[in-house]
Amino acid sequence: MNKKNSVKFLLLAITICALAAFSVSPKIDTEFDMTDHSTKGLDLEYTVCITDSVTFALANPKEKKFSPKLGKSFLGFKEALGFKESQNNYFTVNSLGYLGKYQFGRSTLALIGINNTTEFLNTPELQENAFIALTSRNKWVLRKDIKRFVGKSINGIRVTESGILAAAHLAGPGGVKKYLRSYGASGFSDAYGTSIGSYMKRFSGYDTSVIKPNKAAKVRLQA
Repeated sequence: MNKKNSVKFLLLAITICALAAFSVSPKIDTEFDMTDHSTKGLDLEYTVCITDSVTFALANPKEKKFSPKLGKSFLGFKEALGFKESQNNYFTVNSLGYLGKYQFGRSTLALIGINNTTEFLNTPELQENAFIALTSRNKWVLRKDIKRFVGKSINGIRVTESGILAAAHLAGPGGVKKYLRSYGASGFSDAYGTSIGSYMKRFSGYDTSVIKPNKAAKVRLQA
């Protein structure tokens, strides 16, 4: 057998083997049964509820803050002080028995006409009114010291009216008088180590002009 015939024979043998292999290979089923995947009978028309805050964000993509800026307003003063006292929790009582958002003592509440501490603790509006009344009383007691010391510096802290009123909420007006008149030599710290100076610094520069001095300020309880 010459070389040319040998090549033809080899090609023929390869072709026969390939055809034989193809004839015995399993048949591939190209049809797919969609019976179990049908959407027939399903409700494909539905809506998704979007909350007001999300709607606002979509309508105002550049708006990132949802709470008002209180700044150095009196409302800002109240909220900052309430947060320091209790994280603005109206219904809390601390380990020493002080009550509510502004952490009132029972004797202080009695001074401004509140004797029912349960009602006080469960009535946010009453707590806000109590804060106004007490701050008005403190401003009257400290009126001369406010006039004398505002604008001065004590222990490196600039004295402001709001700082004085915040410190009075912490230590009482008598404690603040001693602190101011001793130029910081007579200090005060509460049971948790909070000092008059720290309150005067933290709450410096708020607008408390809305509070009018009132020697006999009390909370008017609704019948």
